[in-house]
Amino acid sequence: MAVDGTAIQRGGRDPHSVCVYCGSSDGVPQRYLDLAAETGAAIAARGWTLVSGGGRRSMMGAVALAAREGGARTVGVIPRSMVEREWADHDSDELLVTETMRERKALMEAHADAFLALPGGIGTCEELFEVWSAGSLQLHGKPVVVLDPDGHWSGLLDWVSGLVEGGFASRAPLERIVVARTVDEALEACGPAAAAVDGVSVSRSQA
Repeated sequence: MAVDGTAIQRGGRDPHSVCVYCGSSDGVPQRYLDLAAETGAAIAARGWTLVSGGGRRSMMGAVALAAREGGARTVGVIPRSMVEREWADHDSDELLVTETMRERKALMEAHADAFLALPGGIGTCEELFEVWSAGSLQLHGKPVVVLDPDGHWSGLLDWVSGLVEGGFASRAPLERIVVARTVDEALEACGPAAAAVDGVSVSRSQA
């Protein structure tokens, strides 16, 4: 059921929720659709809630569909303009409709206990960088994880390493993020045991 996202309060949701960022463009290789579906199914198997961008296309749709098929609760957050373009996942257990992309990201973050980035494009990069940098600044203590079985994110991580070497950044961002090669590794890093203590995350980077 779609509702006005501004009216939603964080309380009352399931104990552990994972926000998944991933590609939503048509034409991505089938292996990435399969990866998204595997992730959704694994979230369901753990009894967790999926938080996503509320779209029904490509990887975003695949992760939500697989999660629901496995019995997970799914929360989608999507701007009204995308609903009007018929991109919304109306099968979501809870579909929150926002007016702007900034509101969308804020609601996704508020509803999540951990963040997991699968392969994706510019939008996925933006979402990842926002929660990654905020975590590095200790503005939140939630796990930030990248699932990268085939090197999709290698160039970006190498670039960030270059920023450190060039003096433009500290090592905190690289120490803050977890890079996993399998779905199980990624979700282990997203789990309740990986939660921060006193708002400061413990580094578990496998990069």
